[in-house]
Amino acid sequence: MTDKECKRLSRSELLEMLVIQMEENEGLKRELAEAETALANREIEILEAGTLAEAALRLNDVFAAADRAAAQYLENIRLRTGEGTGSS
Repeated sequence: MTDKECKRLSRSELLEMLVIQMEENEGLKRELAEAETALANREIEILEAGTLAEAALRLNDVFAAADRAAAQYLENIRLRTGEGTGSS
């Protein structure tokens, strides 16, 4: 709207336009706050997912090490009882 058009409007019309603009501004502020909250939540989810994935990988390593230790223990038991030497 040009300056000339604004000057032709009455005071009540200008106030009505101002109220409409303020309501629109408040709505946009709410939308922005919601979007920022959603983004922050998504970033937290991504960070937690990364942390969970890293934890799962570490657990896999722990379980693999435990499996190797158990296999070695069983092999030592077999050797001590003579099962691994062929003399039964």
